[in-house]
Order: sequence, then C-alpha cells, then structure tokens
Amino acid sequence: MRITQLEPGEVFVFGSNAEGLHAAGAAALAHDRFGAVWGQGHGLHGQSYAINSMIGLAILQHEVTGFVHFAAAHPELRFLVTEIGCGIAGYTPMEVAPFFAKAGENVVLPERFAQELGR
Repeated sequence: MRITQLEPGEVFVFGSNAEGLHAAGAAALAHDRFGAVWGQGHGLHGQSYAINSMIGLAILQHEVTGFVHFAAAHPELRFLVTEIGCGIAGYTPMEVAPFFAKAGENVVLPERFAQELGR
C-alpha cells in the first residue's frame, strides 16, 4: 500500500537520518505532505513520525522501541508504518519487522512486515 494522503488522526511513520535531511523516498514525502520538519530526524512532527534508520540496526531497534511506546501512549492516533530501513538503509523486512512485534492495534504495518510477524 502506497500512502499518499492521511485522514485526521493518522500518522505517517518513516525512516529518517539523524540529521533530519528528508531529501528522498518516504522521508521526502513526509516532509512535502505530512509535516516532517527539516533538521528533525526523530519523533512526531505534524502528521509524521521519524525513526532514525541510518546508523545501524541497534539504533533502529532502539528508535522503534521508543516509537512502539509512543504509539501505545496515543491510542487515539493510527500510525501507518512504511518499510522503515528497507530502502536506502539496506535492511530486509526479516531484519526490521521483529522490532515491531509489540506494536499495538493502532500501528498498521506494511505487508511484508506483517507477513514476517505472522499477522
């Protein structure tokens, strides 16, 4: 599913670099359409949530864990997750999907992540 628009209460979750230079891919879309802030590579901005996916798997896992806790604290929001880390960062869904295993009902995972988790 390619996300091109959001409803009120929906949040676009994308992979970013720590510097928040949203120049390509899902990050550029987040910046252009969903309120991602140039220079902010982490957290909620507008209808977007940035997860640093460019420094290594351990950092990505830490970032996803923080996101999962954030999403749990905000059940009024619906989070639409892209294939974070599976583009420019070069990871596979098999490597990244397990980080989202504890995500709640309000977190919509991309198809390949959901398949990896048996959802």
